[in-house]
Amino acid sequence: MRAEIQNIVTEIEKSLELVRQRMDIETAPYRLEEFNARAEDPDLWNDPDNAQKLMRERQVLVDAMAVEKNLTQALADNIELIELGEMEDDADVVAEAEQALRDLKETAAAKELEALLNGEADGNDTFLEINAGAGGTESCDWASMLARMYVRWAEKKGYKVELQSESAGDEAGIKSAAYKISGPNAYGWLKSESGVHRLVRISPFDSAAKRHTSFTSVWVYPVVDDNIDIEVNPADIRIDTYRSSGAGGQHVNTTDSAVRITHNPTGIVVTSSEKSQHQNRDIAMKALKSRLYQMELDRRNAAINEAHENKGDAGWGNQIRSYVLQPYQMVKDLRTSFETSDTKGVLDGDLDGLMGATLAMNVSGKSRAEANAED
Repeated sequence: MRAEIQNIVTEIEKSLELVRQRMDIETAPYRLEEFNARAEDPDLWNDPDNAQKLMRERQVLVDAMAVEKNLTQALADNIELIELGEMEDDADVVAEAEQALRDLKETAAAKELEALLNGEADGNDTFLEINAGAGGTESCDWASMLARMYVRWAEKKGYKVELQSESAGDEAGIKSAAYKISGPNAYGWLKSESGVHRLVRISPFDSAAKRHTSFTSVWVYPVVDDNIDIEVNPADIRIDTYRSSGAGGQHVNTTDSAVRITHNPTGIVVTSSEKSQHQNRDIAMKALKSRLYQMELDRRNAAINEAHENKGDAGWGNQIRSYVLQPYQMVKDLRTSFETSDTKGVLDGDLDGLMGATLAMNVSGKSRAEANAED
């Protein structure tokens, strides 16, 4: 077997080993037996919410076991084909199996990243908030660019994107926007995006064509489902209603339907501006509970958060990524040092490389390359 292909096989085996570790392959069959026994309990569906949770957890385990089995079998099959092709001097068979291994390497690497999404809320839907920083029109335009980037990313994943609220900039762009993004592992993927994003470019709004630096903050927090109990004391919140902006003309919204909820102990403010005030109260309350849950997650991961924040002040003191469009093209994540010159691709939603590097680092405190170097 050629050295190049042997290296590919080694990479696949490393990805497989990480997948097995994350799913705890040795106990997986026993856990599946337990799930199956509980699923056969005739009283299970007396509590539909608990039953659905059980079936979701079982399906996650079944899918993980199938992924591990299929990857292992595909690796063994293609190694065997190469050995047979070399023995029979069949170059076509060898070439086909080698290409299959190259494709398998990409698949295994993607499954390795998915295996890292096993946090308590990683499988949940997520809220995404974007807020322009100081800098006027330039920062508002940067906020709208980030909003477009995340919507494009979500659409490529096949996720559902719902705009919860939006505040337009005075001249261009947006001052703020809030989205709900729904799909498998939506929060797990997006959670690494929380922080300050810095843009360096020649501003299209500057007649002198000078280079500008802008900052925009991104907040990501999971949608809290009924299985996560977050209590909110009614005495701790203030609910305000205000007039939503309508489409204009005969369709203009003339009722005070939009809702703003302020959580007094933390200062958290959430809004929703759908047509129904009842719907807005429900959406805003879910968003508030999600924010409170995210605060609890942050407290649990205080050491990791402190390490990130100690990387130095930049903009608002929590800069995570720089997007440089002039005088050169570069997007660099300051936590992992992952960088790419494909700025257009990133701004069009190609974010998996950046997110994956952060996911891998959060598991061990090291980048994937550093972890592999210790093997």
